[in-house]
Amino acid sequence: MKLKKVSMLLTALTTAALLMTACGTTKSASNTAATATKTDTFVYGIDGDPGNSVNVITTSDRYGLMEIKALYSPLYMYNVDGVNYFLAESMTQSADKKTYTAKLRKDVKWSDGVKFTADDVVFTYNEMLKEKNAGWAYSQLVFNGKPVQVTKVDDYTVNFTLPEVSAPGMELLGNIFIMPKHVYEGETNFENSAKNAKPVGTGPYKLEEYKAGQYVKMVRNDDYFLGKAKIQNVVFRVIPDANTAKLSLQKGEINALSVQSRDLDSLLKGSNLTPYKYDEGRIAYMVLNSNSDKLKDASVRQAIFYALNRTDLINASFGSEEYAKKAYSFLPNESKYHTDDVEKYEFNQAKAKELLSKAGVSGLKLKLGYPGSNVPYQKEAAIIQQNLKAVGIDVELAAGEDAAISKQMKDPKSNYDMFLGGYIMGIDPDTFNSLFTSDSSYNYSHYKDKQIDDLFNAGRVETDEAKRKDIYDQIQKKLQANAYFYPILENKRIVTMSSNLDGIKDAQLVPVYTFEDMSKLYYK
Repeated sequence: MKLKKVSMLLTALTTAALLMTACGTTKSASNTAATATKTDTFVYGIDGDPGNSVNVITTSDRYGLMEIKALYSPLYMYNVDGVNYFLAESMTQSADKKTYTAKLRKDVKWSDGVKFTADDVVFTYNEMLKEKNAGWAYSQLVFNGKPVQVTKVDDYTVNFTLPEVSAPGMELLGNIFIMPKHVYEGETNFENSAKNAKPVGTGPYKLEEYKAGQYVKMVRNDDYFLGKAKIQNVVFRVIPDANTAKLSLQKGEINALSVQSRDLDSLLKGSNLTPYKYDEGRIAYMVLNSNSDKLKDASVRQAIFYALNRTDLINASFGSEEYAKKAYSFLPNESKYHTDDVEKYEFNQAKAKELLSKAGVSGLKLKLGYPGSNVPYQKEAAIIQQNLKAVGIDVELAAGEDAAISKQMKDPKSNYDMFLGGYIMGIDPDTFNSLFTSDSSYNYSHYKDKQIDDLFNAGRVETDEAKRKDIYDQIQKKLQANAYFYPILENKRIVTMSSNLDGIKDAQLVPVYTFEDMSKLYYK
């Protein structure tokens, strides 16, 4: 799931053995998540398992990317607040605006002691550019079918030459984590490489232990180039059940947890917890499978969309529009390219019935896939089932584990008719193209539209702002007219943390990763 970072799905595994909490010690590190006191261990509760094969090329789910961010570093992060440099000291643009030159830090070592150089950068980008590797950033590094050229100037200088001038070039080249050439050179299957289980990175932490379905434990990287982390250990503890997770937070067994707005009052009452609410630009959506024979007729797809009540979906999943607002486009409301001048499919069940009648369809049965451990998805699925039943469509709710649902979404021959998902992309609209262009591995509707492909290609290289705006207006209108993609809502993220945790402002709350740099966290 794409995320530039996309968390297209959040996740589920069965509950496993009880872990060591942040508040004490245990007898054996072999069956615990942490062996330290609360002042040197930060435990983050998550509802899904990142797995034992995270890597910078193919990992694109939220929790996998959170682990990547702790273990590896990018040249720079491109966020709403601008550029924050990590492995690069600077990135400058040539006079013709086609070549970007990265000057690299000279004080960086991989966690195995090998020096970081330009060879690692060139290797990472070139592997991302190999289509066979199915890298999440492949589409953003190819311009009208032509790849960016990545060349080493010297050990600490790299040139990125675009085939055409691109307005979002700086963003498209950023947020890509660098992997060690000396470890991965010759690898042919990054997604399932055995090397992923023993990562060698440049981030603030190093992997110490992983227990499937239980936890990921990381220990401080004392050679971190931005200064060693203030907290010795970080644990991502897997707690699929929301009630169990909330209780663990209240009892101090974990120090941070993403929570739902409806839980805030009860969670905070008499507790030593502090909530942090922020925007991620996340769009929750339902996508229809274009290869389903039941959904070939546009009238049927439109009927499904008209039958859905966004207000009910928001209230059920996030409590109110204080925490989530209606979405009508693939772009977040805050995007300067966003438009509401699209077919909104406002709730109209009479029209839905009329369209189904026009199509000569009755007794329709559809299968809806979604991650079963995620509470908002559970709520959304129940409302969708209820809404569609009211117009004569029966929906089978097929909740599943995240990896299984993701596999079904990517499979053009899947027997699922619909999926629930959510994504967080970049700032520029071009970063969304892999969700909708033909043959992209993240185009979960599998619908091919050459006009949309051409428009995305044109938008990438157009430098006139007014013309770019018109291009993305056209894309938004056409996507909604096709009626395969139904934007539901755009929600805020709420992370509640132990009140004695500090450094959050410097660590910086950001989309997907939660923290831009966990090394800045500390206890008061």
